[in-house]
Amino acid sequence: MKSASRIVIAFLSLSSAASAVFAQKENPSLDREVDQIFSAYDRPDSPGCSVGVIRDGNYIFKKSYGSASLELGVPLSSQSVFYMASVSKQFTAASTVLAAEQGYFSLDDDIRKFIPELPAYGHPVTIRQMLHHTSGFRDVLGLLDLAGRNFEDVHTTAEMLDLLSRQKSLNFDPGEEYSYSNTNFFLMSVLIQRTTKKSLAQFAEENIFKPLGMTHTHFHDDRTAVSRNRASAYAPREGGGFSIDWSLNFDKVGDGGLLSSIDDLLLWDRNFYGNKLGKGSLLQELQTRGRLNSGKDIQYALGLEMTDYRGLPVVAHGGAMFGYRTNLIRFPQQKFSVITLCNVAGARPGELDNKIADLYLAGQFPEDAAQAAKGDGQSPSGSSAPPDDPTPFLGTYRNPASHSLLEVSAKEGELVVYGQHLKSRGQGRFTFAFGGELQFQTPAVTPPRFTLAFPDSPAEHYEKVEPLHPAAEALAEYAGNFTSEELEVTYRIATRDGKLTLAMNWREPDPLTPSFTDEFQGPDGTSLVFRRDAAKHIAGFDLYAGRVRKITFTRNK
Repeated sequence: MKSASRIVIAFLSLSSAASAVFAQKENPSLDREVDQIFSAYDRPDSPGCSVGVIRDGNYIFKKSYGSASLELGVPLSSQSVFYMASVSKQFTAASTVLAAEQGYFSLDDDIRKFIPELPAYGHPVTIRQMLHHTSGFRDVLGLLDLAGRNFEDVHTTAEMLDLLSRQKSLNFDPGEEYSYSNTNFFLMSVLIQRTTKKSLAQFAEENIFKPLGMTHTHFHDDRTAVSRNRASAYAPREGGGFSIDWSLNFDKVGDGGLLSSIDDLLLWDRNFYGNKLGKGSLLQELQTRGRLNSGKDIQYALGLEMTDYRGLPVVAHGGAMFGYRTNLIRFPQQKFSVITLCNVAGARPGELDNKIADLYLAGQFPEDAAQAAKGDGQSPSGSSAPPDDPTPFLGTYRNPASHSLLEVSAKEGELVVYGQHLKSRGQGRFTFAFGGELQFQTPAVTPPRFTLAFPDSPAEHYEKVEPLHPAAEALAEYAGNFTSEELEVTYRIATRDGKLTLAMNWREPDPLTPSFTDEFQGPDGTSLVFRRDAAKHIAGFDLYAGRVRKITFTRNK
């Protein structure tokens, strides 16, 4: 980027302008509405987003908003290269399918056949289960964080495999549940390397990117390599401006690690309507939903989510890592796709893509037709029940299985959970815009309870709890040093100013908040559940953290 001349910058600007002019011939009024959607980023002193709208295999709108580099004053363009985060998974899955076509392995093989360092958990874990996130493997990024290791540091494949080899249990038996885990796709990079004798980067280049002409796309597994046109990533700084939010050291691939651009991703989208890769099984494999042991089909296929938006089938996946936010959504029946790549934390490209789809596909959504036919102003869900006042539902709720807490609040008359506004459907039922619902038990019980349900995932049950305020002297029995062999880390728990704190490695101590008897909430949604021995003394604790369940810590003597 440092060597970019004024001519190159001018060319990128002209290229972006030419894209906009081409799109204006399609529908100028829609172009202006898209500009409004991205207006917050349409300034040179802000990072932003590159967006492309595809119909019938060609861009009908392509434009970039904001800067690729605030330091160098380089604008974003359709040629800007972004870190794709979890959007990478569909390319890892495609590489795995193509390698299986070539006879290197079967998708139904046990992964330990090729990676024997992984523990034997009493049940085989197949490559296919891993690609569908039904393996039960704990999430490797979560494990890194819990071990006190910084993402910004260098993490070799050997280090990651060592961490995974020390895990004494799975989150669940293979095939019993769906639970998204980056471990699954990181291990695909190891599988490809060991079976084909080529890195994932090499294999994907030869079998996907070169055949499709994706000349600015690659798996970035060498932190020292130069990537032309790479966009830097940022996060909003408190008080104004932006902070740098990315790492040159992080070169782990498989679950992420792909670099690509709006221009290149058009070629990938086209391939879903006329596959040019492999022997013919790719598209079917990528778009076949996973199946649990119970026989239930889930929405997650191979690196792609097979779901619907407002009644239309869609194939989509998003990504988020450091300050990068990415999303690809395809409406196969309409041969219509939207791609949004952003280089600023806090951007929500999935929501932006939906807004664009609302514009271009207006009148084509089944729910619009159904509502117009009814003419009664009902909500798209068909519920005629009056909306609930959120006030009676507010408070802190606890999940006894995961030991996690969930805060239910309200803003502008709507229930807010996970920072998302939920729509009331009446009778204690609230729904998320991205799928999933929250159902309070009605008639009301004491304490209040609700069930949280998302597509594919088992229902979670929560019960309202009141804050605990133990005396300072009562906290002292929890203090001490606790070690986990699985993470190779010692947590130092101490009392400080009448509160309990947790420290590890060189990190500053974090406060622990009491949530239930012998339970505390730690940083980033972690839960510590203390265990007592026969004499009722604290002997250790179990750690729960979302995609990582029950890591055992033992008190040091």
